[in-house]
Amino acid sequence: MKANDFNPFSQHAGGPDTLVRLDPDHPGFRDEAYRARRLQIARIALEYEPGKPVPEAAYSVDEHEVWRVVHEQLFPLHRQMACQEIVDLQAVLPLDTHQIPQLEFLNQKLSATSGFRMEPVAGLVNARTFMRYLGRQIFLSTQYIRHHSRPLYTPEPDVIHELVGHAATLVHPAIAELSRVLGVAAEVANDLEMTRLDRVYWFTLEFGIVQERGANKAFGAGLLSSVDELSNYETVAELRPWNLDQMAETHFDPTDYQRTLFVAPSFTQLICDVTSWVRTGRWRQR
Repeated sequence: MKANDFNPFSQHAGGPDTLVRLDPDHPGFRDEAYRARRLQIARIALEYEPGKPVPEAAYSVDEHEVWRVVHEQLFPLHRQMACQEIVDLQAVLPLDTHQIPQLEFLNQKLSATSGFRMEPVAGLVNARTFMRYLGRQIFLSTQYIRHHSRPLYTPEPDVIHELVGHAATLVHPAIAELSRVLGVAAEVANDLEMTRLDRVYWFTLEFGIVQERGANKAFGAGLLSSVDELSNYETVAELRPWNLDQMAETHFDPTDYQRTLFVAPSFTQLICDVTSWVRTGRWRQR
């Protein structure tokens, strides 16, 4: 099935205005200008034709400034707290320090190394849709940026999360292949199996931690893209031993700081174990 054989935005039957549904506690909830910008950027995805070059998002000076502030604080933290593979990958896919990179610019490197590309999505999609696209080597990426009043944390994926957290990892052939394998499994999973796959994705590629020379190091995109969460996860969350079957049964809340995380013995073991867990069918309903 080709990527455009199903529409990831079909759940938004009320039209594009319904895409900007912010919770009352969202920092941009009462900011009409912010909501208007969210809608303007969402329309890029709604009008996008899959497989074509991704149109540029015309970011404002203020939006670029949010990117600059976050980049300035995050990347020194990465050198201290991220696993070495992540730091190395950031050198392979360097990101501009002052301007929000455009998806099409990054796609040139991604396509040439792992075969992946990033395509725009107007708003949040469900786990099955997101992962099915991974199976086609497409990463659905938001383009809007978090509210300027809270640059160090976001309760939802934004362009900082996508580019700082995920883009560089997709250059790595093993991480890219793991993403693809998870996506292929999502094509045939029933609802319970999809929940199990989603949880393993969450606790590894989104919030994974690995041991490195006796220290805990961040690997997952959710940690890498949040100054607050990266700085405080060891005191906020319960760090559990590496166990994929237990992980698949563990609930998570995507809207808050994580209270449970799993620590892999190494980067290599995380990649190998999760790939094997999927390929051998341990995600199947029991």
